[in-house]
Amino acid sequence: MSTNLQASGDAILQKVVSGNQHVPGVVAMATDRNCIIYEGAAGKRVLGQDADMTTDSVFAIFSTTKAITGTAVLQLVEEGRVDLDAPAKTYAPEIGKLQVLDGFDADGKPKLRAPKRDITTRMLLLHTAGFGYDFFNEHYNRLAQEHGQPSVITATKASINTPLLFDPGERWEYGSNMDWAGQVVEGVTGKRLGEVMQERIFAPLGMTDTGFFITPSMRSRLTRIHQRGADGSLTPLVDLELTQEPEVHMGGHGLYSTVGDYCRFIRMWLNDGNGEGGRVLKRETVLLAEKNGLGDKKIKGLPGVIPSLSNDAEFFPGMSKSWALSFMVNDVEAPTGRPAGALAWAGLANLFYWIDRQNGIGGFWATQILPFADPASVTGYLEFETAAYQSLSIKAAA
Repeated sequence: MSTNLQASGDAILQKVVSGNQHVPGVVAMATDRNCIIYEGAAGKRVLGQDADMTTDSVFAIFSTTKAITGTAVLQLVEEGRVDLDAPAKTYAPEIGKLQVLDGFDADGKPKLRAPKRDITTRMLLLHTAGFGYDFFNEHYNRLAQEHGQPSVITATKASINTPLLFDPGERWEYGSNMDWAGQVVEGVTGKRLGEVMQERIFAPLGMTDTGFFITPSMRSRLTRIHQRGADGSLTPLVDLELTQEPEVHMGGHGLYSTVGDYCRFIRMWLNDGNGEGGRVLKRETVLLAEKNGLGDKKIKGLPGVIPSLSNDAEFFPGMSKSWALSFMVNDVEAPTGRPAGALAWAGLANLFYWIDRQNGIGGFWATQILPFADPASVTGYLEFETAAYQSLSIKAAA
């Protein structure tokens, strides 16, 4: 399998870093339940600088952080320390003070009211609590532009103390839910989220290059985010970096990592919660967590409200998609070959992963480009995932 996939994967990476609509650099890996079956890197860490992208390059992984935060919550559920259906204010009291935004009055001031029910931790993991993001929601963007609501990138408590867009549990809306899930973890453990992750996830999995802080070793391999212009050009944002002194460890987006480290996390999920250094989750927890938790509700596309940060975005438009406890679930087979019931998500700077527990394969594609849903990045990722499944088919037929 690896020989065939190595050739096709290398060709995809080389293509995506060349041509008119290219990416500055990319790292991609695919893994089965046992080990990496493809790894490749192409391009530069920073355009205009000499350092080549390498398989151990370090990325701001943005919302691919969410699944790791979800795992930390699930560990506490296993131990009986978190009840998914109890009010989340039991563990993170500040969340109980938030109100629902019922639009704006004639003077443009927010109209707020008490929610009809409490937010639960399950709602946080399912993105049904009522939180949004300013770059995907017009109301949150208006709160930011007209009323000074801080961006989640500031990693401040004020940035997550936001009104709800609807009564908890009523629908799916992608937003800062997992930042609050991180606050649940901190409230239960009495430790900062990064410390909990290090002790309970990173150390057992051997994820030595992952954290909310960039170590000197990580900094020597750090990639930089680039801005895609309307003309397709790329400008390195050499000063853009997630704060290294965060007031809040942002469970929704705050981690730095390598593709290899993340594939260790993916393998744990492929192996029913068992990592290379020991068990991280129980098998029954994994089986619970991978199921659609929305019932008849479905997730929706993400409108690019702030064009510099995101284009309009949707995986496999027209296909039914649900949400599990921290992951998107495709309800039918995807064009890449990914089967129904597989898990996946992405990060704002065009990072993408999938976890196919049925076939025992997953992968991670990492670039550093804004806005999200960059066409060159998405096309390259989908071609890479397709190549992985084609290679799987060749192996099965051999």
